[in-house]
Amino acid sequence: MIGTFTSLWNRVFAVLGRVSMYRLALYALAALALVALAVSFFGLVAPTPLELLASAVVLALVCVLTDAAAQAVVRLPWRVESSLITAGILLFVLRPTLDPAGLAGLALGAAVASLSKYVLAWRGRHIFNPAAVGATVLTLVSIALPALGASSWWVGTPVLAAPVILFGLAVLIRTEKVRVIAVFLLVAVAVGVARVATQYQQAGLEVDTVTVLFSVLWSSPFLFLGAFMLSEPLTMPPRRWQQFTVAALVGILAGWPIDLGEISLGQERALLVGNLLAFVFAFSTRSAVKLTLSSRENLTPTVQSLTFRTRRPLSFVPGQYLELDVPHRHADARGTRREFSIASAPEDLPSLTVAFREAPGAQTQSSYKKALARVGEGDTLAVTGVWGDFVLPKKATSAVLMVAAGIGITPFVSQLRHVRLAEEDRDIVLVYVASEAAELAFRDELEASGIPVIVFTRDEPRDLPRHWHWARGVRLDADGLLQVVPDIGARHAYISGPAGLIADLAPALERARSLTTDAFSGY
Repeated sequence: MIGTFTSLWNRVFAVLGRVSMYRLALYALAALALVALAVSFFGLVAPTPLELLASAVVLALVCVLTDAAAQAVVRLPWRVESSLITAGILLFVLRPTLDPAGLAGLALGAAVASLSKYVLAWRGRHIFNPAAVGATVLTLVSIALPALGASSWWVGTPVLAAPVILFGLAVLIRTEKVRVIAVFLLVAVAVGVARVATQYQQAGLEVDTVTVLFSVLWSSPFLFLGAFMLSEPLTMPPRRWQQFTVAALVGILAGWPIDLGEISLGQERALLVGNLLAFVFAFSTRSAVKLTLSSRENLTPTVQSLTFRTRRPLSFVPGQYLELDVPHRHADARGTRREFSIASAPEDLPSLTVAFREAPGAQTQSSYKKALARVGEGDTLAVTGVWGDFVLPKKATSAVLMVAAGIGITPFVSQLRHVRLAEEDRDIVLVYVASEAAELAFRDELEASGIPVIVFTRDEPRDLPRHWHWARGVRLDADGLLQVVPDIGARHAYISGPAGLIADLAPALERARSLTTDAFSGY
């Protein structure tokens, strides 16, 4: 059952992976705005059609122009997607209007939101969600100047609940934050229901728990806050338990806003508190680290490795991934940033290696890969963050099965190199799946680890090390895995590779003690 669900999940992820997470978030917000505009003609949402259109234009123009000016000053490439995402979020958080003073308030919120990316930042990474900062500042200013308006979160209405869930779920699957936001929603709704029930009881009114539950879930902004704001990768800590902690804290504060006098600790302020906790959790990794390319190496006919030197300290756990920014003109839908599993070990720092698959002469090559191919030795790129929970069990006595599909070998190379350099004693078996023998990358490093390696390729590899075995004639299914790894039921299975291949292989790993996946989105 787990393997089947994992298979379905990765098939969906493989489709969504054709679009960058930033472009997908922009598309989702644009689609939600169109739905809101359509229902506004029937009076089903608070803003009128003209209010929505005018507010959207003001927010987009101010965010784009402010970002363009700021990025010119700090000499960063212009990212129009980021500007439009901020504007799209603010459209649903602030109060759309046609009033000149209200439009000035929207412009103020948008300008503050965009500037916060550069002012409230740590080593090139913003600390707080920009839209939450803009909404908070406007709300505070509106205490003295009420004509400017304040945050309204009009998106929290039953008529928009289904579209928010649909478009938000696509974003959450792409960013792999479904479980984290589920925790937030569970906590926020539970606390919100408790709050409303308490208020009813204090007023001497009868409490209908079911009615209150549906009211809190469908008429609150929790769905939008979780899907489009809390899930922002750049303000999330790297480990899942840290993300769960932040999600629970924001859920508590959003579900039961604390009265601060003139205002309450509402949705956006609750998110800012969560962002601050996330920054504390991830202080050592929440910075944009510059990497200088040292060398390139062709590992196989289609796999290439890049080795960099870090300009600042960078910490990671073997198995984690980084996001590498390669700015270039005319970027396609997959964007200018991509995730790469780190192939080197922490002990190798300040040297750091990543690897990727690049089919020579491919006509469908992304603009990102074309730009990456033009990066030369001595050129500098930026790492925008390190994330991931694809890490080995804490207990070194836990038996592990690694299943690498193609380029998915990279996180395992990092882990095995660390195990060897740290002189850890672990029971590990590696199943390495490749299209052909020539595509087996990192052979020297895997051989040095000394672990058993079972190779699945169409043709027989030559000169295999003594502890390697070619699975001649064995089908890569549940029975085939049991044949080559008889004790699979006692092992924790880890599988890494393209999402489509993981979808094919996951059901065969249902017999393992546990299953952890690391899918690579297309690029």
